[in-house]
Amino acid sequence: MKLDVNQLKSLALAYMGDAVYEVSVREHLIRLGKVKPNDLHKQAIAFVSAKGQAKVILHWLDVKFLSDEEKRIVARGRNAKSGSIPKNTSVQTYRYSTAFEALIGYHHLLNNQERLTELVEHAIQFIEEGSV
Repeated sequence: MKLDVNQLKSLALAYMGDAVYEVSVREHLIRLGKVKPNDLHKQAIAFVSAKGQAKVILHWLDVKFLSDEEKRIVARGRNAKSGSIPKNTSVQTYRYSTAFEALIGYHHLLNNQERLTELVEHAIQFIEEGSV
């Protein structure tokens, strides 16, 4: 069965994107020499938090880093209704983090490895530079 990524619900894209980004962040931290599980977890939070992801996607929109197709995926992800919002973040922040994850999931499921790598590396760099 061929998967039509454009027909997938945004929350399914975000579900996939969350996992892909989490693994990328973990690998990045381990390659930096971070090996203690407690330290890894604490450092990963800055990258995978709703606040961090929302700031990254808002920055990309501001600097026009995304294609029209990507902006469409972001809008779909931002407008997705999940039914629940985590207690420690605002609705707007949560929606933009969902948009970020949907974009990552979209590229992963389309096997757009080059663009996926570029987005993940940009996100990690943006957060490491203290923009979050």
